[in-house]
Amino acid sequence: MLPVDRWVETVERAVTDGFDFFDFLSVVDEGEGRLSVVVHLWSLRGRGHLFLRTEADGLQVPSLAGVLPGAGWHEREAAEMFGLEFLGAPDPRPLLLPDGFDGHPLRKDFPLAARGVVEWPGAHEPTEHGPASRPPGRRRPAAAGVPDWAGQTEEDGTHG
Repeated sequence: MLPVDRWVETVERAVTDGFDFFDFLSVVDEGEGRLSVVVHLWSLRGRGHLFLRTEADGLQVPSLAGVLPGAGWHEREAAEMFGLEFLGAPDPRPLLLPDGFDGHPLRKDFPLAARGVVEWPGAHEPTEHGPASRPPGRRRPAAAGVPDWAGQTEEDGTHG
């Protein structure tokens, strides 16, 4: 893991050394309020890849948009979804969430309210749905390309 104060310098060096294709920049929530920033670079000449990673100092990381112009969009997304501030970013405007959205939805501490309000579809008793609730004599349709005999039981010749 790179020290955050050497983040931009190390990425510049990697680009100079031939890792000239920027693939992506992302964030990892390490838990307990710790966030890491990861960048993936590719060498077109050497046909190899390089992952570089730094841990955010507080919630701030220097921007890579000056070194890798395509990183600006990724930084905007990461700022919005994880609550990071990319110092020196040329365009810090929100990118994905609606105006007034409260919170950072990709953080581990973000509450998933939908799970509390809407019942989870798999939370039923096995006898409530399934083969026993189908009308007698009606077979479950098979997916395209699945032979007719697939899923039949030897006892009754019906699909299971």
